[in-house]
Amino acid sequence: VQLVESGGGLVQAGDSLRLSCAASGLTFSRYTLGWFRQSPGKEREFVGVMSWSGSSTYYADSVKGRFTISRDNAKNTVYLQMNSLKPEDTAVYYCAATIRSSLDGRLTTYEYWGQGTQVTVSS
Repeated sequence: VQLVESGGGLVQAGDSLRLSCAASGLTFSRYTLGWFRQSPGKEREFVGVMSWSGSSTYYADSVKGRFTISRDNAKNTVYLQMNSLKPEDTAVYYCAATIRSSLDGRLTTYEYWGQGTQVTVSS
């Protein structure tokens, strides 16, 4: 199984960015997909999660209303649209996959992880 994130970069506060995570080696449409992030010196934290069907999502309060997860099961890809970015959104962003159907923000729930992509938001 391989998850590969892309789309990170350096942006200014207020800008938008869309991250992608391409999956291979698993039956993508059966997996719940999550996004997490980690800033230097901090623990990895939950950002949001989407159900296998795409019908349900759940977001951390810190990103609710600004970030949106979507998925394209035909392309085995999940996206994280990030709008109104803030300097505190600066982090390495990871996608993760679990066969469990519950929308869960716990790191231990996820079996597979990508390598991460850096997002830096300047003020």
